[in-house]
Amino acid sequence: MEKSNLYLLIAIFAFVVLIGLYIGMGVRQIKFEQNCEGHLKRAADANSIELAERELQTALEYMWWKGYSKGYTSVIYRTPDEDVEFWYNNINSAYEELKSLPEDVTPLERTNVLMKLRETLTDEGETGVHITYPKGICNFPHNKFYFWMRALCYFMIILFGFGFLVEV
Repeated sequence: MEKSNLYLLIAIFAFVVLIGLYIGMGVRQIKFEQNCEGHLKRAADANSIELAERELQTALEYMWWKGYSKGYTSVIYRTPDEDVEFWYNNINSAYEELKSLPEDVTPLERTNVLMKLRETLTDEGETGVHITYPKGICNFPHNKFYFWMRALCYFMIILFGFGFLVEV
């Protein structure tokens, strides 16, 4: 096999692996949206304590099952917005507050608790209100794997793609 064909084959293989990584990350994002983010959104939008509590419980069960209770989503350096433990504890604290609310609470107090919950779960961004969660949480705890595999694939595509062009 010619060297140029080998270079092309390696570059194509790296490209296929890269596509597979992005598909895998997309599937993980969809699963996160269905099993966690969607329930957090519903809890933030809930009009009753009971609805909010049920949705938070569902989200927290998924978070616990996936191991979203400790660590950072960052790959190279840690930043506060990537702290998974803080995010989990904050949501769990809101859930415990909802659970501990007495039955005879006034409507005003219920509204205040629901407003506080909404502020805990959401942030105002450039595109409107969105659910707060650490960047890259859907790939957690495999963020480093995805980062380095993508970097390696890009490197191989550039290196062997350029090698192919030089050899031709």
